[in-house]
Amino acid sequence: MPGAYPPANPTLANELLTIHRLLKTPTYLRRRLRGIPDLRFVADKILVGRYRSSGGAVMFEQGEPIMNPRPVKAVSPGAEYPRDVTPEGVAALAAVSKWGQAVSLTDEKLKRSVYMGEELNRALIKTANTVINKVDKLTTATVGAAVTQKVDAAAAWTAASPMLYRDVERAAAKIVDRNEGFNPDSVLMSTAKYALMISDPAIATLRRRETSDNPIYGGDIERIGKYKVHYTSLSNLPADHVWVYDSTQLGGMADETEVDPGYATMDNGLQYQTKRIAERDAWDIWARRITVPIVREPFAACYIDGTGSSAL
Repeated sequence: MPGAYPPANPTLANELLTIHRLLKTPTYLRRRLRGIPDLRFVADKILVGRYRSSGGAVMFEQGEPIMNPRPVKAVSPGAEYPRDVTPEGVAALAAVSKWGQAVSLTDEKLKRSVYMGEELNRALIKTANTVINKVDKLTTATVGAAVTQKVDAAAAWTAASPMLYRDVERAAAKIVDRNEGFNPDSVLMSTAKYALMISDPAIATLRRRETSDNPIYGGDIERIGKYKVHYTSLSNLPADHVWVYDSTQLGGMADETEVDPGYATMDNGLQYQTKRIAERDAWDIWARRITVPIVREPFAACYIDGTGSSAL
């Protein structure tokens, strides 16, 4: 009896062979990484702008005024409009650094695991998390050093404090009152401060009760008022403050986007490569991100001081 045409594609039935095939093919590795939902940088939520580096560095303008220096005057009929010169910011240069780490995954570790794919996932996730942790710390330290304007909290953020949302609005008002066109839209805090916010009785009374986006159902607050809420471990923050900022104006990440041969590149700038070490019966797996955080508008952010300790 004649066979089917066209014939079916060949498949690998052995799990170990499948993993070896995946590790030596960047396209397959990239697909595997996209299926891991936790590989997210907090840095990209704080500095959402994207800049392209050239020659290992990026040039940008910092503190560019949003208005021209001369005031607008009344123009008589038939008269020329008064001219002005568009102001420019202070030129700055930032060098791009390569942040990365490598691990080894042995054949024995794969073969002696009931689910070989889980061993691979753990190696990928741990390596990525180490790079992500470093880049996040570097980014928040850069923001913390650049942002100097602040407001004092009405009271320390505790379980009994009813002023959490008011403090956020006061910090946003200080940014807006500079009259430089900033529109605060995000809040950054520690996980402990986020726990206080999500369980704050005053905020709970302002939310719709019978709806699935209530945190009692989903366990998360993605927004408070018009602000996106972001949180991270206290160890990733330069200080135990709460930051309110305009994510579109504060700054961005300058990544070296050129892809070197053999790398699997993700949308967040994380890059992976693997190498078979035959004499050790193992794979070397390394991850990296070539980037530098840039703060262009320090006055697009304000931190809330005196919110208390995040120690649990």
